[in-house]
Amino acid sequence: MELQKVQEEHANTSSFYTFLLITGIVLVAFNLRPAITSLGPLVGMIQEDIGLAHWSAGLLMSLPLVVFAVMSPIVPKIAARLTNERTLLLGLLFLLIGICIRFVPMAFFLFIGTLFVGMGIAIGNVLLPVVVKDKFPTKFGLMTSVYSTSMGLIASLASGVSVPLATGLNFGWQGALIVWGIPALVAILIWFFLLKFSDKNHQVVRNVRSNSNRIWRSPLAWQIAIFMGFQSFLFYVTVAWLPEILHSHGISIETAGWLLSFTLLTGLPASSFVPVLAARFRSQVWLAFILGMCPIVGYGGLLLGSSYPVLIVSIILIGITLGGCFPLALSYIGLRTRNTSQAAELSAMVQSTGYILAAVGPMFIGYLYDVTHVWTVPLITLIIVSVVVLTFAMTSGRNQYVQ
Repeated sequence: MELQKVQEEHANTSSFYTFLLITGIVLVAFNLRPAITSLGPLVGMIQEDIGLAHWSAGLLMSLPLVVFAVMSPIVPKIAARLTNERTLLLGLLFLLIGICIRFVPMAFFLFIGTLFVGMGIAIGNVLLPVVVKDKFPTKFGLMTSVYSTSMGLIASLASGVSVPLATGLNFGWQGALIVWGIPALVAILIWFFLLKFSDKNHQVVRNVRSNSNRIWRSPLAWQIAIFMGFQSFLFYVTVAWLPEILHSHGISIETAGWLLSFTLLTGLPASSFVPVLAARFRSQVWLAFILGMCPIVGYGGLLLGSSYPVLIVSIILIGITLGGCFPLALSYIGLRTRNTSQAAELSAMVQSTGYILAAVGPMFIGYLYDVTHVWTVPLITLIIVSVVVLTFAMTSGRNQYVQ
C-alpha cells in the first residue's frame, strides 16, 4: 500500500512537471515573435518621429537577425553550463530588458533595446527544438506543431493590434511596443517556478553539448541552413514592408497593418499541420514543393495585380508560406538528426548561418526601395528568393541524415 502511494505521488509529480514543461515551452514560443512583428506596422510612425530613412528602418528590422546569427553558436555552450531552463530564463530576461529600453523615444535606445530583444529571442530559437527532441522524442512533430502555431498566433496578433494600440488607444508607438513585455514577464514567472520545481525534484532538462564541428562539413546541413535563411528572409521582409507595399496600392496604413495580421493568421493552419505531416513521411519533398510554389505566385500577385481580390489571394498564399516553411525548417532539425547532440549542433549551425542571410532582407529591400522609389524591383527580388526557398526546401526534404 505504501509503495503504491509513493508510485502514485511520483506519477502525479511527473505529470505535473510535464504539463508545466509544455506550458513553459508554449510561453517561450509566445515571446519569440511579437517584439519583432509589432515593429512592421509602426515603422512609418517611428520614421516620422525619429527621422529614420528606409534603409535605417530596415536595419532596425535586420538587427535582431544579426544577433541571432552571432548568438546561435554560443547558446549551446551557455546551456551546457547553466542547463536549458536557466538559459531560457536568461533569454526571457534579456527580452524583457530590451522591450523596456525601447520605450525611450530615441534612435540609440531603440537600437540598443532591439539588440537585447535579439539576444533573448536567439536563445529561445536555438533551445526550443532541442528541448522538444530531448523531452518528447516520440511526439516531436506534434510538439513542434504546438509551439510553432503558438508563435504564429501571437505574431499575427502583435502585427494586427500595433497600430490600434498606438493610435486608437493613444499609446504611441512606444506604448504599443512595451505592451509585449507583459507576456515576457508572465513567461519569466512560469520558468522561474519551473526551474525551482525541477531543481526540487531533480528533473533538470539535460544540457546541450556540442562535441564536434563535423556538422559544418555536412552538405545536407548547409542545404537546411540555406532553406532556413531564405525562408526567414521572406518572413522578416514581409513583416517589415508588407504594410508599406499594400499602402502603395491605396490601402490605409491601419488596414494594411490588419492585413499583415491576416497574412500571418492564414499561415496558422500550415503551422499546425506541416510538422505533423512532415513527421509521418520519410521524405518531405512533395510538401516542400507545395509550400515553395505559394510565395512565387503570391509575390507575383503583389507585383502584377492591383485589385483588392488579387491582393487578398496573394497575401493568403504568402501567409501559407510564412506559416509553413518555418516549422518545416524546425522539423528538419529533428528529422535529419539521429540524437539530441546532433540536433543541438544542427540547430545552432542552421540558425547562425541562416539568420545571416535573413538579416540582409529588410535592410536590402528597404535600400532597393530608397533607390527606385517603387516596389517593383523589391518584389522581383522576393520572387527570386522564393525560387531559392523552393529549391533548398526540396533538397532538404529527401530521406537522409546529416553527417
